Amino acid sequence: MLHLARKAFFGDVPMPVVHIDTGRKFEEIYSFRAKLSKAWRLDLVVARNEQALVEGMSPEKGRFKCCSALKTQALRDLVSRQGYRALLVAIRRDEHSIRAKERYFSPRGRDFKWDYHSRALELWAEYHDDGCSSAADTHARVHPMLHWRERDIWEYVKRERLPVVPLYFSSRGRRYRSIGCECCCSPVPSRAGSINGIIAELASTDVEERSGRANDKEDEYTMQKLRSLGYM
Repeated sequence: MLHLARKAFFGDVPMPVVHIDTGRKFEEIYSFRAKLSKAWRLDLVVARNEQALVEGMSPEKGRFKCCSALKTQALRDLVSRQGYRALLVAIRRDEHSIRAKERYFSPRGRDFKWDYHSRALELWAEYHDDGCSSAADTHARVHPMLHWRERDIWEYVKRERLPVVPLYFSSRGRRYRSIGCECCCSPVPSRAGSINGIIAELASTDVEERSGRANDKEDEYTMQKLRSLGYM
């Protein structure tokens, strides 16, 4: 998504780039973030819930509670401080059945919640902004890549020759397909050690993209509850 923004703005990303940092990401992620931020001259803004980290928040206290504190609350605090009116988010419908309910333009109220019960169908011939930015203390989530598939991502990476975190490539017969916090992710069996290998693998695999994520967070009820409160 950052690359799409750079294309749209002729090589620059003229907006803040937010990384929600739980303090538990892979070292490879932090290294990649530093290199890309410098190379692409990003206005990097790191969102961290320092208070929760000081108090020892971790998955051991419950993954729902941990995600809410270290991800949702960290973002909520940042949006409040900075007064952001819109967030561009690279979620995709094929990642998770709950994300499949999303719309390209998705308003969030003062309470940060996603009102998925009242979302109208998106009929582009009759498009309107659904009140996304009409009130103070509200913001819109904008999902430009909602219709992309996992395979589309890798075909785009190949075509544009984009830098990639090495964790996505197979090492000793396993690789990561969906990367979050190190403590909540596991690699899946794979021999795909290149972008071409990943594309070929995705053409035949029946393994879900987020199968390596902690199952007690990924079930539909928990994910729906997390997202209704503002989780990405």
